[in-house]
Amino acid sequence: MEILGGNFLRAIAEVVDILLSVYIWLIVGRAILSWVNPDPYNPIVRFLYSATEPVLGFARRYIPPIGGGSIDISPIVVLLLIVFMKRAVVNSLFQLAAGL
Repeated sequence: MEILGGNFLRAIAEVVDILLSVYIWLIVGRAILSWVNPDPYNPIVRFLYSATEPVLGFARRYIPPIGGGSIDISPIVVLLLIVFMKRAVVNSLFQLAAGL
């Protein structure tokens, strides 16, 4: 029974790790799009905005833009938080699974 629990926890850790990695790339894609003038009706652009805006909008409420309001650093802060979660939470889940 312990093996099943360890394997299940390891699978959860792997899925969380993959989801966080995908979200990193979504944020990077959104940041790159912010440098150009994308078509707001493009389905890919709409998907990137709808997938990332809830998290980035939340971060913007607490992190003001720098440079007189012209540079939004919320994507950088969110990326750093995701990397922290991958290192702390996901690695802890892997270690916990190995101990079972």
